[in-house]
Amino acid sequence: MSTYVIGDIQGCHGAFLELLDALEFDPARDKAWITGDLVNRGEDSLAVLRWGMQHDHCVVAVLGNHDLHLLAVAEGYVPPHRRDTLDMILGAPDRDQLLAWLRHRPMLHREGPWMMVHAGLPPEWSADQARLHAGELEAALRGPDWRHFLKHMYGNEPRRWNPNLTGQDRLRYIANVLTRCRFLYPDGSLEFQHKLGLDTAPPELTPWFDFPGRRAREARILFGHWSTLGLVLREDVIALDSGCLWGGALTAFRLEDQQCFQVRCQARRAPHP
Repeated sequence: MSTYVIGDIQGCHGAFLELLDALEFDPARDKAWITGDLVNRGEDSLAVLRWGMQHDHCVVAVLGNHDLHLLAVAEGYVPPHRRDTLDMILGAPDRDQLLAWLRHRPMLHREGPWMMVHAGLPPEWSADQARLHAGELEAALRGPDWRHFLKHMYGNEPRRWNPNLTGQDRLRYIANVLTRCRFLYPDGSLEFQHKLGLDTAPPELTPWFDFPGRRAREARILFGHWSTLGLVLREDVIALDSGCLWGGALTAFRLEDQQCFQVRCQARRAPHP
């Protein structure tokens, strides 16, 4: 049995199937962990979701910002963005089952020394605290008031963790750090403007995984979200969004021997700024 951690698919169904073929992936034997953003911007998000739901027994997929966005769009709380490619899902006869399956995915997965999130963690959280706070958001998404969270999900505030946060502010912060963060200000607060590589950011900004005193260093963190960062293989963090959507590659990382596998992708969109 092998466990493959796969970077952001974003609806690139063809590349995803090509990668599975290259891995000789066997659903009866192997596991697929997916770093989030199963959907949006690629050519067939509907097929990716259907594959995930059909292979629920061997798939662990954490939620990314595009996945949460799909849930909010489906409920009518926000309009689709101009570049969204969600119509096939929204018009599918099995949309309700697919969206319910997606809504019940975890925000964080931890197994042995490994922890998988979509984007990152704040410096204040230990690995145990990260699991606890991710569980708060999972409970909100799976509970009777899940629509209330989605309706009030959007926004950049609060930007800094405070254990005294409550209600929607607390859930919004947890969602933002787990699905949107890249850089942090010197005080540890979230910065959302800069989305390119490390050499493009102002000197006062620090990538979340290099922030001094980061408490979750006991876990080896697997994440996606940051396509302009590209593939990063370090002892403490493994970044796996290698920009398939933009003509880069779709990457899988095998936990058992820490080997990487890639398939090249045809750009579905012009390179983003």
